[in-house]
Amino acid sequence: MTQAKTVLIVDDSRVSRLMARQYILGLHADWIVEEAGTGEESLLKAQAVRPDLVLMDVNMPGMDGIAAAELLRRDYPDLPISLLTANVQTATRDKAESIGVGFVEKPITEARIARLLSPLEEARP
Repeated sequence: MTQAKTVLIVDDSRVSRLMARQYILGLHADWIVEEAGTGEESLLKAQAVRPDLVLMDVNMPGMDGIAAAELLRRDYPDLPISLLTANVQTATRDKAESIGVGFVEKPITEARIARLLSPLEEARP
């Protein structure tokens, strides 16, 4: 049995956040799922809730997901962050790799969410 984890979903699409939330809670009903709709909001939420994983959309109004991920990486060097995006260009993948964050293509599916959560399931409390 793993300890309950906190996952922060950052996406300007309420529908995408809802889908990711449902998949996460379907796999781990006891986990906490927090949401942010912008890159700026993600920085405040991360500071407040100290998530175990951040799922970050790339294309959002204001601060995009890559800029937010870079700031989160700077402030929380060990925090697992994964870009979850339809923006599949090589430049986006390369940027994700260069700042040390994961990259998963949309659409959001239960299988893709399960793969992102698996390292947390194996982690010791």
